[in-house]
Order: sequence, then C-alpha cells, then structure tokens
Amino acid sequence: MTAPVRFAPPREGLRELFTPAWRIPFGPVDEVSRHWVRETEPETVHIEVHLSGRPEPGRLRHAFAEALRRHPRVLLREAPGRWYRRRYEWDVTRGPDVDPVHFPPSGPGALVSARIRALSHCPSLSASPPLRLEVVDPGPDADGCVLVLTLHHTALDAPTGLRLLATTAEVYGGVDNEPAPPRPGRGRSGPEAVPPAPRGRPARVATGAPADGRRAGAAVDGLALAELPAPARPLRGLDGTAPHTLNDQLLVAASLTVTRWNRLHGSPVRPVWLNMPVDDRPHGPHMPMGNGTRMFRVPVSPQDPADQPRLAADPPDPDAVARLLAQTALRTRALKAARPGPPLGRSAALLTLPVLPVGARRAVARAVREAGSSRASTMLVSNLGRAPYPLDFGDAGRARAVWFSGPARRPTGLSLTVTGADDRLHVALRWSRTLFDDTAGARLSELFARSLHATSWRDPVPHRNRA
Repeated sequence: MTAPVRFAPPREGLRELFTPAWRIPFGPVDEVSRHWVRETEPETVHIEVHLSGRPEPGRLRHAFAEALRRHPRVLLREAPGRWYRRRYEWDVTRGPDVDPVHFPPSGPGALVSARIRALSHCPSLSASPPLRLEVVDPGPDADGCVLVLTLHHTALDAPTGLRLLATTAEVYGGVDNEPAPPRPGRGRSGPEAVPPAPRGRPARVATGAPADGRRAGAAVDGLALAELPAPARPLRGLDGTAPHTLNDQLLVAASLTVTRWNRLHGSPVRPVWLNMPVDDRPHGPHMPMGNGTRMFRVPVSPQDPADQPRLAADPPDPDAVARLLAQTALRTRALKAARPGPPLGRSAALLTLPVLPVGARRAVARAVREAGSSRASTMLVSNLGRAPYPLDFGDAGRARAVWFSGPARRPTGLSLTVTGADDRLHVALRWSRTLFDDTAGARLSELFARSLHATSWRDPVPHRNRA
C-alpha cells in the first residue's frame, strides 16, 4: 500500500512556495459573487460522488495533488488589497496553502455530517485552493464510499469541480476519464416566432415557517436528494431535432411545482421566471477552470391566461403542459442561439466596470440587489445533463451516482440542480432555512417529482415503433 502523503511545505524555499506565480483579476461572475458574500448565506457548491469502492488515502492524496498541478487555475486565493483598489484579484499559487483532502471519522452519521459542512462551512478565499474534498466512509455495513467536494462559488463552479475529480480519477486508477465527444447538433432551418415575455413581477415561492438555522448542528441551507426516472421524451423529426429537450421538461416541471405550490398556499398568480446557467466550455483536459457559465432568465409561464388554472390543477392538464413545453422550447432555443453576451447580463457587467473602487461598487451592488429583489427570478434551475466523465477510479470503484447543489440565495431561497445517468436523474433541491423549514423543502421536492412526471411525452400513436 502506498504510504499516506502529508501536506508539509518544505523548510527551504517557503518564500517561493507562498509567493504567487501570477495574479489575475476577478471576472464579472467572481466579482458579483464576492459582493454578495454573507456569513448567513454560504456561497458553496456541493458535489457528491458515490463510489462503489474505497480509495487508499495515500494514493488519493497523490492523485488529487496531481490534478491540482494539471489545473493550476484552481490554485487560487484572494489577493489582499485596500477597499479603494479598482479590482479584486486572484493570486494563482505554485501549490496548495493547506491540505484540501480530509478523511473524517467513519460511521452511520458521517455522510450527514459531511453534507452539513458542505452547506454551512465555506472554504476560505484567503487560502489556496478554495475547496475541500472529504472522503466519507459511511461505515462497515455500507457499500463503497462518498466523495464530497465543497467549492467556494466565488472562485469555482460545478463543472470545474467535476473536471478536477475526473483528472483525479484518471491519475488514481490509470483509466481514461475523458468525456465522450459531443453529439453533433442540428439547428432549425429558419427563425422561429418566440412568444412574448409575460408582464408583471416574477412569482415568489410561498414560504412557510422558517427553520431555526441557529440550532446546534444545523446547516444554514436544507437539502433534499432524489433519484428520479427521466420523463419520456419525444421522437426526433426528420431533421434530427426534437420538439423539446429534457432541459425544457425540467424548466416546465419547476414552473409547475411553483404554480401548484403557490395555489395550495393561496399566493397570487404571477409569471414564473427561472435562472438557467449554460456552460459552453469544452470538457476535455484543457477546459477553462473557474466560473465559466452564462446565466439566462427564462420565462416559463403560459401565453394563454386560461391555461394557468389548468396547469395549477392536480394533476395538471396534459394539453396545457404540452403547450407550455412548446413555448418554453421556443424561448430556450432563441436564448441559446443569440449572440453571447456578458455572463450575468448587461446590468452586472456595468456594476463590475473598474470605474469606482471595489468598496464603492460592493455597496452599489448590494443596494441594487435589495432594490431589485421584487424583480428577481423565481428560482434557479441548473442542469448539467449526463455526467460528462465516467469518474472511474479503477480498483476503488466507479461513480454510481453524482449529485451537486448550488447556493440558495435570497430573495428566492431555492436552487434545483440535476445530473443524468442512463434513464435516471439525480436531483438536488436546496433551500434557505431562513425562508423554508425542512418539511416545506421535502414537500417541494416531492411535488417536483410529480410535476416532472407530468411533462412525460405522450405519443399520439401509442403503438408506434420508437427504435
């Protein structure tokens, strides 16, 4: 067995080790996240990989260190500076300042404790790298182990974390963990008429009694994980395209969840707007690391007001759901086909221009956030699709399931995140306990599962051969 590798900086050359290799400015996503960081709202991305085996500690430490060496853009810490400087900057370091790999005590409650840490304790931005990897052994009766990777979202996002784990798996197991080549896309033959955006303030999910997040051992955010069957999808046409995608079904299912939940709680009918991150980066070994997604706001509400009560019914009317799917597909195709713009939109790009000092920009950004809270999107829906990497650790096993969750920032307080494997979906619903208690979170998760099933495609020719 390989001897455990301990993180210990060499006695010689400490100055060289802790002197940054180079310095880079914050991107717009990094800066906006930095402006909004609050101790009461952990800015963490939590990734959970369930392995069929157990890795050796020494080999895993070595593999993760090599992955960090191959992706130096992950070795970040915030550069110190005065409030009146024009930019936040990252120090890209030559090596880790702290040991990022941890092996907490095993036991039946080990995974629950690791999740609480992932949702409550943000890795520090002042030490490189701003992440933490915990190898959780649920106990002798459990089959395999769980890797819990926690990222500070000001510096890194979920696709970056998965790429880092894929490189770790490749080094550890000696197995190719490169992503499968993307399917060739086929565009539509011509422009399509996009439904007009609905007017009025976005819907807000009706809140219940907030949980007491201050009680001992409680996480600031709540989390519900589910493995759901993927809804039936439509056949592709002769041009190779489908009327709508699985991502459209997820958006409509989230909209149905909000609509039906608010009807049960007597909230007024308002249009549902969803934040939808899109990642255009290549997922190979040279993938750009950091925060690389673009954020879109998608209205997912019926064009015909008469469909609103049909969608809020239990179960929702299938014809109304089909019309909403068609409208949502038109909107998402138009957004993805548009010329790429600033990752968070023009308003965020304006707020991050280095005209004022960062301290002043932070105050302005927080004031704008508070003033515009009533116009904020209803919730975030992030779909990574099929996990792009096999995450095969060789004799330590292969990934059986992958979940991830993103911050549940107020005023929305909800984020829904999805990955896929074969015909199963791994769904994580994360909520702010200042807005929802755990009972409400669990019921929202169950309602989403039923709403997702309601988006299943119904073949008008039931006995058609789909092969």
